[in-house]
Amino acid sequence: MTTVTEVNSTDNPTSAPTQEQSDNSTTSTSETKVMFTAEEIQKLLPHRYPFALVDKIIDYTPGKRAVGIKNVTINEPHFQGHFPGRPIMPGVLIVEAMAQVGGVVMTQVPQLEGGLFLFAGIDKVRFRRQVVPGDQLVMTVELLWIKQRRFGKMQAHAEVDGQLVAEGELMFSLVS
Repeated sequence: MTTVTEVNSTDNPTSAPTQEQSDNSTTSTSETKVMFTAEEIQKLLPHRYPFALVDKIIDYTPGKRAVGIKNVTINEPHFQGHFPGRPIMPGVLIVEAMAQVGGVVMTQVPQLEGGLFLFAGIDKVRFRRQVVPGDQLVMTVELLWIKQRRFGKMQAHAEVDGQLVAEGELMFSLVS
């Protein structure tokens, strides 16, 4: 779980590098971790049940992007009241799940290690389809920029069965 990518640490926003090797499932360096289990995610993020909303990371490019999976089950506590007889995953939890995937990227940027990331903004979020028990939520989050080694902005989208469920821009702030 080491990172081999640097992020520009000037006071101006910096663009995250584009993904030029998206088709390579293996990497040329043995240092780059591509997948993370639930146990490994727990070492990176402070969230625990019932708020740990990422089951695994299936693709990870250090300092750039991550793709995470959330298996949606009827046993989750929010389905008791949202909605009885017609369980639908709340949109705010879909956004939170996308943010947690983004947190995997942010916590491993070398200049940003050791703090807690909180929401600083949620922009342009749209919900396109309902998420119900039995769905597998696939969330892709890409780092757009980091500013002042304290703020980050990411583009996120979530899909179920290849259909867009939600998308938007997420901003993070690092607190000590």
